[in-house]
Amino acid sequence: MTHADLVERLVALPNLAKIPRTELEWLVAHGQMETHEAGVVVAPKGKRIHKLWIILSGHIAALADRGAGPRRVIDWRTGQVSGMLPYSRMKGPPGDNYTEVRTELLTIGDTEFPEMTRECPTFTAYTVHLMLDRARSFTTSDLHDEKMISLGKLAAGLAHELNNPASATARGARLLRTSLAEAEEASRALREAGAPDEVFRTIDRLRSSCALAPGGPDLSPIERVDREDEIADWLERHKLDVGLAAALADTRITLSALDSLAAAAPEKALGAAVHSIAAGCGTDSLTSDIERAANRIYELVAAVKKFTYMDKLAGPESVDVEAGLRDTISVMASKTKSKHGRITLDIPPDLPPVHATGGELNQVWMNLIDNALDAIPDSGHVHIDAGVELDRVVVRVVDDGPGIPADALPHIFDAFFTTKQPGQGTGLGLEITRRLLRRYHGDISVQSSPGRTEFRVSLLADLPQPAE
Repeated sequence: MTHADLVERLVALPNLAKIPRTELEWLVAHGQMETHEAGVVVAPKGKRIHKLWIILSGHIAALADRGAGPRRVIDWRTGQVSGMLPYSRMKGPPGDNYTEVRTELLTIGDTEFPEMTRECPTFTAYTVHLMLDRARSFTTSDLHDEKMISLGKLAAGLAHELNNPASATARGARLLRTSLAEAEEASRALREAGAPDEVFRTIDRLRSSCALAPGGPDLSPIERVDREDEIADWLERHKLDVGLAAALADTRITLSALDSLAAAAPEKALGAAVHSIAAGCGTDSLTSDIERAANRIYELVAAVKKFTYMDKLAGPESVDVEAGLRDTISVMASKTKSKHGRITLDIPPDLPPVHATGGELNQVWMNLIDNALDAIPDSGHVHIDAGVELDRVVVRVVDDGPGIPADALPHIFDAFFTTKQPGQGTGLGLEITRRLLRRYHGDISVQSSPGRTEFRVSLLADLPQPAE
């Protein structure tokens, strides 16, 4: 194919319609034709691209793996320009760029860029706009992927946290049905036995003792077993069902109270009276269990709603830093438990708010706390504190993990750089964290040594303006 034919092919491309013919002729004179069959990787992941591509025909797609397998993030078709662009600081693509069909390229080496910017100003300006569009596209894709990954972590943790109280509620409801039937049966037996009113008053009085065991909530397992054995012996002496001992052991009912009941109740009504107390206490206990489980579900849902700011319009506002950190710790509780870890929070009561978007700021806290939990050993510790320095609120997230290697520390905020094992990190979390903070004139830094890594977040305090 002659140079003249190539120029005509460029002229026919709609995207290059506004480029002067003289500039297209320069591109052809200084470029090279390349033809690639389908499936050829024209730019491997992380390897610097040294050529500008003008796609004469075909289709190039870019893949990136953000922790969930390779996914197409952008592509270019006939007539579009890509590859290395003038003034671009791209160090290498985040994933393989490959041809989906047979593709023809006119390539311009980056060594030609200085002359190209002089001889082809219109085309150079066009590529600068392309570079900005490409950066915006990658930024949008990065933010979307990071939010989806965070949403997945949030959903997984929430599902795990909700499973226990939801299961407890379902189990309690089933047992409550049985317990209510037993209480009704015991009440009917008491009436049939002709128990006097004094017995019913004694039962009501003992039923009010169902809240706590005699030793309170700190009753040791050994003390609990000893108490159950004492009650079982009492039941056996009165020829009653010793299976009721476990239920009675969880109450404040004393042996002297049971003796008072035995003295007031006719012999034929004593068994029904004790059974009524045990069934009633069991019903109260199950009701309390269901209430606690339901409250836990409510608290988790409330924490997620506050964490995501789903009830508020998106946009910067005055944000309570402590509330955001507490909500984030709540939604990360499942991961904390899985590491047998501990998170402590030390926030002064007079810490001023910051001006930011609450949901995005919580994304920052989630990234930092999630990384800290990944770093700590089993039973490790993450400490978070905050304070005011001049006109800024400073939050420090410190973990007792092994630390970040010295050679990795300068690159920790670079896109796609990660110290985690393959498939465990996207390399986007900290880069996006810094990007989000800079939207609100904030910044982030890190110091690390074995046993202590500190991420320091600085944001402008949202202080009241002095009256004029």
